[in-house]
Amino acid sequence: MYTKLITFFFLFSLSHLTFAQDIVGTWQSVDDVTGAPKGQVEIIKEADGTYIGKVIKITPRTGYTPKEFCTGCPAPYTNKPILGLNVITKLKYKKDLSYADGKILDPNTGRMYSLAAKLSNNGQRLHLRGYVGVSVLGRSQIWIRVNN
Repeated sequence: MYTKLITFFFLFSLSHLTFAQDIVGTWQSVDDVTGAPKGQVEIIKEADGTYIGKVIKITPRTGYTPKEFCTGCPAPYTNKPILGLNVITKLKYKKDLSYADGKILDPNTGRMYSLAAKLSNNGQRLHLRGYVGVSVLGRSQIWIRVNN
């Protein structure tokens, strides 16, 4: 009886690990003011365990012409095409679906921010917080997972 109970809990704990979500995948970025889709970012895990996010699609919107190049951005991003640009770098998994210690580049303004993120329990929403210095001095966005 105890053997079956131990086996059950062991298998249950393994199944929890199997279904654990992470942020790898394609995400629809959404304008935090208008709610309009801005583009898609593909997040991948690097060999060192950190995550990067690359712009793979820019979504045209009525009344808005997206920038083609990262003008005004710091090196090494200066005047690089936005399409294909790594806008998220060095993001690390912490615990409980939380990520921190990353950087995020706003290619429209050329500003670089510290980044923290949290994945929703169902794995379909990514809550991002870009900030300067302390998290209170920043701005938040929610990205939506693109299911290919």
